[in-house]
Amino acid sequence: MLPRGRPRALGAAALLLLLLLIGFLLFGGDLEYWRPPGAGALDGDPSADRGGHNHSDCVPPPPPLRRCELLHVAIVCAGHNSSRDLVTLVKSVLFYRKNPLHFHLVTDAVARNILEMLFYTWMVPAVGVSFYDAEELKPQVSWIPNKHYSGLYGLMKLVLPAALPPDLARVIVLDTDVTFASDIAELWALFAHFSDEQVIGLVENQSDWYLGNLWRNHRPWPALGRGFNTGVILLRLDRLRQAGWGQMWKLTATRELLTLPATSLADQDIFNAVIKEHPELVQTLPCIWNVQLSDHTLAERCYSEASDLKVIHWNSPKKLRVKNKHVGYFRNLHLTFLGYDGNLLRRELFGCPSPPPSGAEQVQRALAHLDEEDACFEFRQQQLTVHRVHLTFLPHEPPSPRPHDVTLVAQLSMDRASIEQLKLGSERKAALVVPAFETLHYRFRFPSSKAELLALLDSGSLYTFRYHEWPRGHAPTDYARWREAQTPYRVQWAADYEPYVVVPRDCPRYDPRFVGFGWNKVAHIVELDAQEYELLVLPEAFTIHLPHAPSLDISRFRSSPTYRDCLQVLKEEFHQDLSRHYGAAALKYLTALQPPQGPA
Repeated sequence: MLPRGRPRALGAAALLLLLLLIGFLLFGGDLEYWRPPGAGALDGDPSADRGGHNHSDCVPPPPPLRRCELLHVAIVCAGHNSSRDLVTLVKSVLFYRKNPLHFHLVTDAVARNILEMLFYTWMVPAVGVSFYDAEELKPQVSWIPNKHYSGLYGLMKLVLPAALPPDLARVIVLDTDVTFASDIAELWALFAHFSDEQVIGLVENQSDWYLGNLWRNHRPWPALGRGFNTGVILLRLDRLRQAGWGQMWKLTATRELLTLPATSLADQDIFNAVIKEHPELVQTLPCIWNVQLSDHTLAERCYSEASDLKVIHWNSPKKLRVKNKHVGYFRNLHLTFLGYDGNLLRRELFGCPSPPPSGAEQVQRALAHLDEEDACFEFRQQQLTVHRVHLTFLPHEPPSPRPHDVTLVAQLSMDRASIEQLKLGSERKAALVVPAFETLHYRFRFPSSKAELLALLDSGSLYTFRYHEWPRGHAPTDYARWREAQTPYRVQWAADYEPYVVVPRDCPRYDPRFVGFGWNKVAHIVELDAQEYELLVLPEAFTIHLPHAPSLDISRFRSSPTYRDCLQVLKEEFHQDLSRHYGAAALKYLTALQPPQGPA
């Protein structure tokens, strides 16, 4: 006989089951997104016993940030490739951000040279940058054997609490190979969830690396369960310093290295070993703040159920070439920011007044004096625009410097023996003319020698540059003489001459008023001639122009009388400036001011 009240209990249970079923049908299974506190996202989730929320848990919303609160971000960056990755990361952060930011960059000399120029010319409002010399930090980590591809720089996050300003209490630490898909302020807000003991916020590692079962004899460093990934870290610097962090991690690393030959994952191994001993230090962050695309990733368990993703982490040596069935989606996100025009991120933060970037006030004053009714306003505005400069943007390893090095500001190759043979001393000013040719064939094999080029020229596969449209632009090069020349020969300046030249680094720069199409190279050659540069034609060098679609600016030049009129006005202003600088010697350039009969 059933106890009294049992049917009523069964009825209540049945009612609850019915309600859950109705909810499931109405919401398409969305009820599965809720998990009780401590329920992990991955099997064996170490956060399950600590009340972590590494899934799409119902986490109480953090308290709102103070209006215009300054957020601090620290990144270690060394070399050409890392600086390029860092810029893509920064663009993704700036795209979504609504708060002022200060970047703390630990760099080597190469990266600092690149990034200082970038941030100076970028002029992004409400963004500060501080640099820290990685060379000074190397002795603190150089004693640790490390097999990770990042080398010593991969260990430097360990010393950030000591390296960053002592009054800095909180910081977000990022790897250069992460891409943001959300406002970084949301990540900063997670500091509010830290208990009084917690000092480090991390996302669980989304692979079985620390479980030690990836291959036979795999012996990782100690960690809690799957351990944690250090591509995205929240650090309470004030509490870390009080807890003696520097001594803590060094003691742990020293002990583990008695039985382990080296770190495999750089700083991540040591962070995890410390957390294994002191689990109370860590606050587990939701997995969406570090979706890891390593070779053995289990991240799909996170992103297949999450309503949105916040940070994508390319934590593999293969980076965007990693094998993952969903990699195309994530790659497109990354490539969007890689190709995004960083100048568009110069927008002011609404409602957050901040001092203008260095040099910006002077530019703004000059822009304010322009007449917007001027038909040539766009030209004058462009002349004052400071363009974002990223030195050595494409990844490369430059050779050791030599006295006759050449930097090419075009897509062409140069035989450096050509310059050495001229024995140009510092007292001799010369512009080396590279004869230019063109082909109308879209598929074209570049000739490997002058003899091969001449054969193509004779067969009609090549022409001297702009022979059909604008012969006066290159006629002074004297192509008939070049055919037979075996040594460099001098040519004279002529109106509208615009050859491609190799010049010393300290030569006159291009005139910034000639933007878009028309007269930029012409004006530069005029300036070189005015400063008595010799024009020497190289006998073995050449460049070939390949066909391509017309640029927007040449189309505007051809279709807009206003565009051509403005160009003529700028020419006249250019000549006036020449007259002021060079006096009567500039009179011979008056012929260059005649309206062109064709493209310039």
